[in-house]
Amino acid sequence: MCTAKCSRCIAVTLYPLAVISIICNIVLFFPAGDVQYAKDGHITEEVKYMGGLIGGGVMVLIPALHIHLTGKQGCCGNRCGMFLSIAFAAVGVAGALYSFVVAVVALNNGPLCKVLLLWATPFKDSEKSYLTDSSVWWQCTAPEKIVEFHIGLFSTLLVTSCLQLILCASQMINGLFGCLCGTCTNKGPL
Repeated sequence: MCTAKCSRCIAVTLYPLAVISIICNIVLFFPAGDVQYAKDGHITEEVKYMGGLIGGGVMVLIPALHIHLTGKQGCCGNRCGMFLSIAFAAVGVAGALYSFVVAVVALNNGPLCKVLLLWATPFKDSEKSYLTDSSVWWQCTAPEKIVEFHIGLFSTLLVTSCLQLILCASQMINGLFGCLCGTCTNKGPL
């Protein structure tokens, strides 16, 4: 496959992944669909790190735009553009790694929830993982179904960031080939 076409395919795949990351991070601010928890500051600490919004969102979306341009004819569809795509893809790798690390830490620590009368992270530093033992989820009394909410969205961020990492790393390799060998874009009308 031509390096320019490969760049376009990678960029087109990165767009929805970046949007999914942004949406997941925004939704995480509203457990049980209620704004009150965010107002009161009762949201999981890792949500505030905005791994999905900044890392998997903006830091992947901007490189995706440039990578898409390298696949087109014109100013960016040349060896220099492919060289720059390597740098932009490296920014995407950094963003995806940030999102990945935040999601892993969040899944490891568990959600912030109301346990009896106090707000705490009951599964943090516990001997058994709450991820494999759903019988301990009852400890979280509020927000409603917070454990499922937390696992679902942070798992989505985890998978999304893995895919972004693979795509951005492959664009770095593709950009290297495009820089060394050219983009092989057609010069004539299509």
